Amino acid sequence: MKKHIYDESNGLSYTLHGDYYLPDLAVNEEEPTYGKYGMLRKQFLKEHRPARYQYLLLTGELIAYLNRVDQEAREQVESLMKQMVEKQGVTEQLKMQNQMKWVGLMNSIKVCAEEIVLQELVYM
Repeated sequence: MKKHIYDESNGLSYTLHGDYYLPDLAVNEEEPTYGKYGMLRKQFLKEHRPARYQYLLLTGELIAYLNRVDQEAREQVESLMKQMVEKQGVTEQLKMQNQMKWVGLMNSIKVCAEEIVLQELVYM
């Protein structure tokens, strides 16, 4: 029996191990570069959408997908924060006059923006 064979119908090569031919599969060892929102999405997929997670993992699309989600989430948080800052009148003038109030408002705005993005993008 041949040690290595190639199946043209599915494009896979196989190696003989004992009495069986096993496919020569390679795991994509790409380093994950996604951030906070990508990690949260990955955890959500693992716990609540295991079939989707497995599909993305097996097709090698998981890391690119998580990077896309992370980038989109960061952009949406930033955009929402800008809109909320304008609506609530949080200005540089306030920052100079009362820094603690400004920090409190900015933290509150960030939490609100993140909660919206998490519900609409990450945990869906």
